[in-house]
Amino acid sequence: MKFGGTSLGKPHRMQEVANLITRDEEHKIVVLSALSGTTNALVEISESLASTDRSLAKQQIEALHTHYQNFVLELLSEEGSRKKATEILAEHFEFLTIILKISFSQALNRDILAQGELLSTKLFSIYLEELKVGHILLPALDFMTIDSNDEPQVGTIKVKLAQLLNKNKGTIIFITQGYISRNAKGEVDNLKRGGSDYSASLIAAAINATVCEIWTDIDGMHNNDPRVVEKTKAIEQLSFEEAAELAYFGAKILHPASIWPAQFFNVPVRLLNTLQPEAKGTLITEKAGSVGVKAVAAKDGITAIKIKSSRMLLAYGFLRKVFEVFEKHRTSIDMITTSEVAVSITIDDDVHLPEILKELEAFGTVEIDTNHTIVSIVGNEIAMTKDVMKKIFDALEPIPVRMVSYGGSRHNVSLLIARADKEVTLKLLNKGLFNL
Repeated sequence: MKFGGTSLGKPHRMQEVANLITRDEEHKIVVLSALSGTTNALVEISESLASTDRSLAKQQIEALHTHYQNFVLELLSEEGSRKKATEILAEHFEFLTIILKISFSQALNRDILAQGELLSTKLFSIYLEELKVGHILLPALDFMTIDSNDEPQVGTIKVKLAQLLNKNKGTIIFITQGYISRNAKGEVDNLKRGGSDYSASLIAAAINATVCEIWTDIDGMHNNDPRVVEKTKAIEQLSFEEAAELAYFGAKILHPASIWPAQFFNVPVRLLNTLQPEAKGTLITEKAGSVGVKAVAAKDGITAIKIKSSRMLLAYGFLRKVFEVFEKHRTSIDMITTSEVAVSITIDDDVHLPEILKELEAFGTVEIDTNHTIVSIVGNEIAMTKDVMKKIFDALEPIPVRMVSYGGSRHNVSLLIARADKEVTLKLLNKGLFNL
């Protein structure tokens, strides 16, 4: 059971989480994110230290400390519990104060970012103690490991976690941190933003769990973006492939990387709502449950790159050389289309764009378009479903479409549009595909 920051962000929310995990006697591992707002606050502290603004960093640390002190007073009612929690806060905020005198480094940055999950799990553990709920706090840093390429070492995680669980046989509830890990050097590291979902999926895979529950503040994955479109509905069932497409192409409820461990080890995933625990949510399994269009997702911040080369495009190995440029700079490609004289590619990470463009210029004329959005229409066997393309393009008659990717997956049709057209596009598709 994984609970995100919004499920823990207020004391009464954390108390609700305690109710949810104690509803039955099933053995469970509970994975917690940092309290909402904490990771952003820690990033700001880290940025202040990186820019040597120690005065600002000190103010930010004190403000965060005050926030946690108030949180503890509201969460806990017994004096002994409050004393214990205050001591934990003192320990962690003493660390944050000490780093004001230390030279900034990336290793220190990762230590700073780990504080949120360490605090949330320790405070939650104290609250469970106050309720007299038996449990064990399992430090994620004792079993969650990544290699030199930042990839989780599933085999090692499996072995280490099994050893820890065997030491505590008979325990029904285990609490651990999401997001944080150790790297190949043994240093504190993390699974990047959204990594708590990833942690939960890796843990579920490692212990061969009956289910991996991801609890958020929305009742499952919706058929469209509820922040943009008024009428949306939760999807009852998705296949791993469909969920992966939706997560990758912008559905914020689930971190894209969290699908593959569950899929590889065939652990069902349920997306549930802490505010409406009785809601069915979304079940993700091997089986899709139904055929046809299920959802629309949108991914912003897309850059389109066109390479025009009448001389080389049809030459043997040309596309391989193009792909090698992106591989060299560890930049993944979202969409690709080709014609006789040009190849168009989209990326969502422009950190290495200047170096990429410089190398691509050796192949021909390079043009770039920024500030685009990929809109993906996802569903089981969508490429085989009658009239899908007609419905999509009928709905989008007023929208200029820059690129179309169709046929690369049986579950996805992707369109590249200008970011300015995103909201209108999602609403038009909601009406044209779902009649909502």
